[in-house]
Amino acid sequence: MPYKHQVIPLQAHEGNETAEQALQSIVEGFKRFRNEVFPQQEELFKKLATAQNPRAMFITCADSRVVPELITQSSPGDLFVNRNVGNVVPPYGQMMGGVSTAIEYAVMALGVQHIVICGHSDCGAMKAVLNPASLETMPTVKAWLRHAEVARTVVAENCSCGNDQETLAVLTEENVVAQLDHLRTHPSVAAKLARGQLFIHGWVYDIETSQIRAYDAELGSFLPLDGDKVPMATPRARYPQD
Repeated sequence: MPYKHQVIPLQAHEGNETAEQALQSIVEGFKRFRNEVFPQQEELFKKLATAQNPRAMFITCADSRVVPELITQSSPGDLFVNRNVGNVVPPYGQMMGGVSTAIEYAVMALGVQHIVICGHSDCGAMKAVLNPASLETMPTVKAWLRHAEVARTVVAENCSCGNDQETLAVLTEENVVAQLDHLRTHPSVAAKLARGQLFIHGWVYDIETSQIRAYDAELGSFLPLDGDKVPMATPRARYPQD
């Protein structure tokens, strides 16, 4: 039985909850899932209990407003998700941590055929990249966002942006392109790209409008994902397999 997405009203809370109220809301949500949603989808969860076979790896920002499964209307088990501040992919060898481990596992153990790097509008990480002074009390975040420095430099030296909002939008796109470049330095990724067995994608999701723009490597620009053609960031395979 296919997964049924529950039609529930989505409502952002006002941010003035007490800690107790916030926790209670989360617990009540679990109870609704346990008592109402799970029984209708029990067959699916039984199948997922012992194995996973995700369609894609989805690397996106830790921002609470970005929900990959909701945006793509995916079922549990469809996406292997990695979330971090700024949807960063460190170049191979520089920081062998959670992101690098997840990529290697997704490609080598799970055999995913697609990796999506997804940035988003109004990204706090990208705002911080444009305003490094805001990170002086957050040294760990500051160090992490050095992986976005290449995008900042590209924008600073090439974009005649008219205002801060345009600069932020261009930086968000350039950061996705930069992280795609970093992704290709990972040996497991590079090998499968060369054989044409892996496809990579760069997206930017607009929170306010729901639009996604995707990077087209041939054109060197971002195009609407819901256009006539799905834009692809994948380089040409050099050792295609029959």
